[in-house]
Amino acid sequence: MNQPENRSTFEDLERRALEQMTDESDDDTPAPDLLAELGAPRAEDAEGKEAEAVEATLGAYMDRHDRVPAFEGADGMPYTVDVDTEETGDPARPFAAFLVFIRWAETGAGIMDHVESGDVAFGQSEEQAKLAAHDLSLYEVKAELDRAIERRRQATEE
Repeated sequence: MNQPENRSTFEDLERRALEQMTDESDDDTPAPDLLAELGAPRAEDAEGKEAEAVEATLGAYMDRHDRVPAFEGADGMPYTVDVDTEETGDPARPFAAFLVFIRWAETGAGIMDHVESGDVAFGQSEEQAKLAAHDLSLYEVKAELDRAIERRRQATEE
C-alpha cells in the first residue's frame, strides 16, 4: 500500500477525532465523512446528485464496470476474482458460493495459476448463493484472497 510522504493530514484527522470523542454512547452519532473532512470534492452522477459508493461490494462493482475486479495479492501478484458454487449436501444450505482468484502473469498476458477461498455464502439455489457472495465488500474479497494465498504458501512448505 502506498504511504503518503506527508502524514500531517492523517495526524490532523486523528487529532480532531480524538478531540471530538466523548464518553457518551456512539449509537446515535453519525459516522464521520472523511471525504468532507479532507475537503475532497464529492462525486456526482449525470444528474448532479451525489453519487453513492456503488463499488463497495463485489456485485455492485461488477454491475458498475461490467467486469470482475482485480486485486494485488499478498504475494504481489495480480489477481481477478469471480464467484463459483457447489452443492453442499446439506438440505438447510444446499448451495455454497466460493471465490476463485485467477493469478495473471505480471504482464497480464496469460493465466499463471489460481487459488480458491473457502465457502463465503450459502443459498437455497446456486443463484441465491452467488447473489449472497456478491454482497461481500471488496475489503472482504481482498481478505479472502490473502487467506487463500497464505493457505497455498503453507501447503507448499509442508
